[in-house]
Amino acid sequence: MHSFLMCKPEHFEVSYVINPWMAGNQGRVNTQLAAAQWQQLHDIIAARAEIQLIAPVPGLPDMVFTANGGLITRNHEVIVSSFLHPERQGESPWFRRFFLGRRYREITLENAMVFEGAGDALFDAAGRLWMGSGIRSAAGASDAIARALRIEVTNLTLLDPRWYHLDTAFCPLHNGEVIAYRKAFTADSLRSIERAFGERIIWVSDADAENFACNAVNIRHDIILYRASTALKAALAQRGYTVIEVDVSEFMKSGGSCKCLTLEL
Repeated sequence: MHSFLMCKPEHFEVSYVINPWMAGNQGRVNTQLAAAQWQQLHDIIAARAEIQLIAPVPGLPDMVFTANGGLITRNHEVIVSSFLHPERQGESPWFRRFFLGRRYREITLENAMVFEGAGDALFDAAGRLWMGSGIRSAAGASDAIARALRIEVTNLTLLDPRWYHLDTAFCPLHNGEVIAYRKAFTADSLRSIERAFGERIIWVSDADAENFACNAVNIRHDIILYRASTALKAALAQRGYTVIEVDVSEFMKSGGSCKCLTLEL
């Protein structure tokens, strides 16, 4: 059974700017609406998977985006995130405490390099790890993770600060397909995606990308996301998937959507 980590948005707000989506949204979060939206996402996922909760911490408004807490392996190992921005660095000890308290074995990367967890590291259906770098996580993190976990890792370089984490522009799916946004990546990275997935790539439009359609939670044949165009829904339906839209507009003000709000355990 799938299992996800979430964090209630008790302290969620936009109180600083560390990505372009946050600009102009400081102090504009409707906290009651955010709580209701988070609960709806929680309940939709809880009907399909197990959910564990990490306690929110005052002063860490982005802790609600648990995807960035660490990278979890199938062997009950964790690489706890080392954040680029000081505003988020205080989250790491709390995520570490959570994982160690549940007997995860912590793997550390050499040179304490910047690595922002499952926001920038995603396993595909075949077990290959895809690593995003260029905006947040260090480019060298992919090689360090490959050595630490003894697995194959493919690095993808992100170009646009609006798509600052890999999971905002790239979503591997249950049956081996991938949803991706072409303009988020360098030419070399696009070639890597095309070699691996070929006709199984579902490229999204600018509008779908801006609605964070790639920032989706995939549980078997259900794809949970903020918004998807008619064309994207049709493309996914042809491959046997059902799209479930969830309003997370308050979290979009901070540059996060459904996948950002979850960490698959």
